[in-house]
Amino acid sequence: MANVEFAYELGEPTLRQINLSISAGEAVSILGANGCGKSTLLKILAGLISPNAGSFFAFAEEVNRKNLATDAFAKRYHQQIGFIFQDSDVQLFCNSVREELAFGLLQLDYSLEEINYRIEDIVKLLGIESLINKVPYKLSGGEKKKVAIAAVLLLNPQVLILDEPTNALDPKTQHWLVELLKQLNAAGKTLIITTHNLHLVEQLTTRGILFNEQHQIVADLPIVELLAEQELLRQVNLIF
Repeated sequence: MANVEFAYELGEPTLRQINLSISAGEAVSILGANGCGKSTLLKILAGLISPNAGSFFAFAEEVNRKNLATDAFAKRYHQQIGFIFQDSDVQLFCNSVREELAFGLLQLDYSLEEINYRIEDIVKLLGIESLINKVPYKLSGGEKKKVAIAAVLLLNPQVLILDEPTNALDPKTQHWLVELLKQLNAAGKTLIITTHNLHLVEQLTTRGILFNEQHQIVADLPIVELLAEQELLRQVNLIF
C-alpha cells in the first residue's frame, strides 16, 4: 500500500501516510499502543473497509471501495484472506458448530459431500470433534477461538490476519495456537498479527511494524532488532 490514509466519519485520521509492503509467506507483527491504528490497518488488509486516500494492491489487483462492491472481486478477495477477530463472538452466529463450519463453504457452492469431508478433516486436525454439535455461544473462550480458526482454515486462505490472537486464552490454548500458527506459516501461509504480547511476536514473527500514537509507522525492522529498540518502544508507549 502507498500513502494510505483513513478516518472514520467525522473523526480524526486513524492512519496517516501508510507505506507498507508484505510478501507472500512472511510472518509480520503490527505493534503499537491502543488507538494507534493497528486494528484499522487489519480491516483494510482484510477488505472490510477501504482507504480514504492512497492505494492498496493485493494479489496484483487494486483493493478499493469500487472493486469490493463487485461480487466477483469481493468473493475472490475474501477467499484469499482469513480474518480472525479478537472477539470470537463477533465471528460466530450459527446454531451449531457444524453449521458454523459449513457456512463459508456453502457460499462457495461446494457439494454437501465435499463440505462434510472438509469439516471432518478440520475438526480432527484441531481436535474439536467433541464440539461439533454444540451451540457456539455456550463454548468457552478457547473453544470459540478454535471454532473461529477452523471456520477460516476451511476456506484455505493464503493470508491469515489475527487481531490479538491469544487474548483471554488460557496458557494451554495459547500454546496450542502458537504451535498451529507456526505450522501454517511453515506451510507457506502469510501471517499478519497485532498483539501487545511481545513474547508472542518473538515466537511467531520475523518482522515488526511499529506505529506511534500519531497513527504513523515509525519502524519496520526484523523483530529481534525492533524488540531491542527499548527507547523507541517507550516513546510509543508500548512498554514502560
